[in-house]
Amino acid sequence: MELAIIGRGDFTLGFKLAGIRKTYQVTDATIEPTVHKVLEDPDVGILVMHNDDIPLLPPALQSVLDESVEPTVVRVGGSETVQLREKIKRAVGVDLWK
Repeated sequence: MELAIIGRGDFTLGFKLAGIRKTYQVTDATIEPTVHKVLEDPDVGILVMHNDDIPLLPPALQSVLDESVEPTVVRVGGSETVQLREKIKRAVGVDLWK
């Protein structure tokens, strides 16, 4: 399983420099089709997006991202952060920190 990153240039650049191959630099116009493309990629196990980009997506797609188990969607940065622990608990079915 691979890690995929979707976001603006400054957000994706660090991941790209760290060796993540599936980095997708997007604009307001290209974010929705890129998210669909990554969600359909069977090799992607974790999708990382910036919290500030999520509101640019239609509500139905936001809901898909919130409920997605495979790939697991991790939101980082911005004003509101979803707990990674809760995402892992939902994906795996157990709390790994206990």
